[in-house]
Amino acid sequence: MATVTHVFTIDYVAELLEEDVELLRAIIRNDDNLTYGSIISVVTGDDETITALTDDGVDELRQMLSDARRSPETWNNFLKDFVDDEELIARVKAKSPR
Repeated sequence: MATVTHVFTIDYVAELLEEDVELLRAIIRNDDNLTYGSIISVVTGDDETITALTDDGVDELRQMLSDARRSPETWNNFLKDFVDDEELIARVKAKSPR
C-alpha cells in the first residue's frame, strides 16, 4: 500500500461521486466494506472525529457503486445489504439514475 499523503472527507467524496452522503456513510459504517486502510478516522477534538477516505478508498467505493448499479436487481440487493434505513433507501431509489 502506498503512503497516504492526503484523504478526502466523506462529504467531499459524496460531492465527487454525486452520491447521497448518508448512503456513503451507511456503506463505510462497517470498515470491512472497503480494503483495510481505505477508511480513515480523523480526530478533530475530544471525542470528535470525521471519516475520510484515501484515494484507493474513493476508487473502491466508486467501483462498488458502479457494480451495484448494473441492474435494478443488483442495486436493490446492494441497498438491502448495506443500508438499514428504509427512508434512506427510498430517497436513494427516488433519485433518477445517471
